[in-house]
Amino acid sequence: MPSEELVEMLAVAGFDFILIDCEHGPADVGALRQHIAAAALHGAEVMVRVGEGEDALILRALDSGAAGVVAPHLDSVEQAQDFVAAAHYPPVGRRGFATYGRAGFYGTMSSRDHHARLAEETLLIGMIESPLAVSAVDEILAVQGLDGLLLGAADLAASSGPGALSVPESRKRFNAAVAAAGTLRMDLVGDTDAAAASYADGAQIVVYNLTQALMAQFSVLLEPRPPTR
Repeated sequence: MPSEELVEMLAVAGFDFILIDCEHGPADVGALRQHIAAAALHGAEVMVRVGEGEDALILRALDSGAAGVVAPHLDSVEQAQDFVAAAHYPPVGRRGFATYGRAGFYGTMSSRDHHARLAEETLLIGMIESPLAVSAVDEILAVQGLDGLLLGAADLAASSGPGALSVPESRKRFNAAVAAAGTLRMDLVGDTDAAAASYADGAQIVVYNLTQALMAQFSVLLEPRPPTR
């Protein structure tokens, strides 16, 4: 949701980071840069979910100071490797090198320090969203430079035909594979009960679906309204 005030409110409230959805949301790079800067003023990091194969948006988001990127629809080792390459400078990847943006403190950081900092700090999360991806999850987890995975349950359900594992079965396999690999697991939830359950189940990073949370709160706010005649 393109709302700078909402980003600031989340940061002021004390959230560790804010994940901005540029896959399904409006991917306006100018507004995205403002959101990243607004969050930074209050000590919150920003991650950006890009669309499938959007290398240019990965570069611009990271140049603008995003702490990391979430990439959807990683169905294979090759796609995971391509994601890592798009997000990192050579020799690890192919991202264009620049030090004069927000991420390079507008050219005041040396090229060596800038390169080393982003190599160390850039967080890359891939999304597993199809039966094909679930079947390849062990191989995808082994891709160097991929820091964690998120199971996209909605797309997984939509793409699962007859004979495929159910979403709960896929989630069980996914969670076990991520735990065995010692990789970060990001869960997407809608309320505090689900967040607590995710942490208890082994997730290290939990993201709230803010639209779902807000709509639920709006329904609560309507409850005191007198019945209409």
